[in-house]
Amino acid sequence: MTEVNKVRLDKWLWAARFFKTRSLAKDAIDGGKVKYNQQSCKPGKAVELGIELVIRQGWVDKVVIVLELSDKRKNATLAQKMYSETDESIEKREKALIERKQMMDGHVAPLKRPNKRERRHIHRFKNINSE
Repeated sequence: MTEVNKVRLDKWLWAARFFKTRSLAKDAIDGGKVKYNQQSCKPGKAVELGIELVIRQGWVDKVVIVLELSDKRKNATLAQKMYSETDESIEKREKALIERKQMMDGHVAPLKRPNKRERRHIHRFKNINSE
């Protein structure tokens, strides 16, 4: 990777492949889904080596330590070398995944889609119970 002195946070998140576009990274930062050393920040914040980022993606938070700076998006193997995820974060993600799978064990998907008559009955039932 090339040596870069200052990189914007949204650009670094995009280059590290946490988000597909810079605008998605910016929206996540503005929405409070990214914390810079446990504090809210702006997309233009300069990223420093060794800082801790908490990134909410989907159901869980990823806690990563910045190891390299880059403002260019490279392939995935090089992007993974830009940061390291903490052991506690990995354990939390795996535990949450197992819990979500266990919650879905009791859920049985229907064998087929309801037909028009069955849908009408479902809508009537929902309307009666919502009043």
